[in-house]
Amino acid sequence: MKVITKVIALFLFISIFSSCSNNDDDTTIKTNTIVDVAVNNNLSSLVAAVTKAELVATLSSAGPFTVLAPTNEAFAAFLEEKGFNSLNEVPKDVITQILLNHVIDGSLKSTDLTTGYANTKAISAASDTPMSIHINTDGGVTFNGTSQVSIPNVSADNGTVHVVDKVIDLPTIVTFATADANFSILVEALTREASYNYVEILSTPNGTEPAPFTVFAPVNSAFVSLLDELDLTALSEVPTATLTSTLNTHVVASANVLASSLSDNMPISTLGGGLTVNLSSEEATLTDSGSRVSKIIATDVQANNGVIHAIDKVVLE
Repeated sequence: MKVITKVIALFLFISIFSSCSNNDDDTTIKTNTIVDVAVNNNLSSLVAAVTKAELVATLSSAGPFTVLAPTNEAFAAFLEEKGFNSLNEVPKDVITQILLNHVIDGSLKSTDLTTGYANTKAISAASDTPMSIHINTDGGVTFNGTSQVSIPNVSADNGTVHVVDKVIDLPTIVTFATADANFSILVEALTREASYNYVEILSTPNGTEPAPFTVFAPVNSAFVSLLDELDLTALSEVPTATLTSTLNTHVVASANVLASSLSDNMPISTLGGGLTVNLSSEEATLTDSGSRVSKIIATDVQANNGVIHAIDKVVLE
């Protein structure tokens, strides 16, 4: 009887041990990374693009990241606009930078976003520095003037996902000028005359002359002050020749001049004449040939074909 009892006890021990071992073998650690979020939210085109660009490991790493995730419809529209029949036709280096242009360091909820600029993980071809992205939080959240958040604040283990309704292409100088409400009068000036081709020129891809560009962009208040100075009431009253030469004086061709490259008494050659940079411990300014002084109030808005520095006063030829 004792022998039988020992046999039964041994059998039970083996069974329990075997059961535990099997359970250990079947145990899987469930994750909820940004890639998992994309898979679980029917963002199949994004998953395919991330896979093609070999960014799965990056977006599954610790981060944290904020990812702007285009819908399948957004990818379909993007491919059609660019003349691709499928994602397979998009060069790997191109889709990689476009995807990285949807990734911002840090986990940012919609309430953390404010109107202004941030840097993405994409690298500008003009400078080898991070690409800027414009954020507008008026009436929702819009990126670079075109892509709106449709589903915000999807949490992941390594960050936050915001689903957006358009793929955010690599920006040009024109992208930021039109997206940023502070430059609305500048855009009006650049497009005032039917003969003007500033939009076409400032959209020139990097690597094609006359790109890249450095644009010293007057904010709206700068144009308002200029009109007051000229005793005019509207931009339409500025003579065409004066407007053309003025606009040209704010554009440097064939150079992406970052703020870190500026030095005191540095001469700048623009399409319309020369400017001089002056640096002090408190501010950076531009002085034109008529000794007008304009303060540089924002720097290094980096596009893929150049850089913008905002200024508070219009400079003249």
